[in-house]
Amino acid sequence: MPPNASTRDYLLTRRSVGIAFLKEPGPNASELEQLLTIGTRVPDHGKINPWRVVVIEGDARAEVGARLAEIHARRNPAADEASLEIERQRFLPAPLTLVVISSPKEHPKVPEFEQLLSAGNVAFNLVHGAHALGFAASWVTRWFAFDEEAAAMLSVAPGERIVGIVHVGTPTTTIGDRPRPALDEVVSYWGRK
Repeated sequence: MPPNASTRDYLLTRRSVGIAFLKEPGPNASELEQLLTIGTRVPDHGKINPWRVVVIEGDARAEVGARLAEIHARRNPAADEASLEIERQRFLPAPLTLVVISSPKEHPKVPEFEQLLSAGNVAFNLVHGAHALGFAASWVTRWFAFDEEAAAMLSVAPGERIVGIVHVGTPTTTIGDRPRPALDEVVSYWGRK
């Protein structure tokens, strides 16, 4: 296979763009279908699809935020209006949010950990897909990914868990690179001293 310079250059420069810098427009229906197709094209030993994606767009973004604020208020009776407003805005301004859920399946040859990694690959492929389609994305988790009631409100079933919340939109800024680890700090060669 010949080298692909544009893919290499993209991978060497990819940066997440925070939700505050993701605005309309988001993907249209055709682009969303392409994005989801890219996102679910991941290693999946056993072909068992141990993941699901929940799409949050349009008015649903504000509705989800309102419900998060309600849960947050119950969990934190002393919460002030400013903190509740933060929860109401969680899925805004990004025009699209994709909740990636690990949905493990019983399988004699595919351990749950491997299935979890496959789900993580879905989240990262969604980030790559967003960029490939001319958008930007940010993969995050927040308190509600780990809160049972909030996760259930986001369509997580018993035995499942959120592995990523991917916000997608049109970037309003260019994010500079961040420091990356020196390879000799994170890479070793087995058998070398």
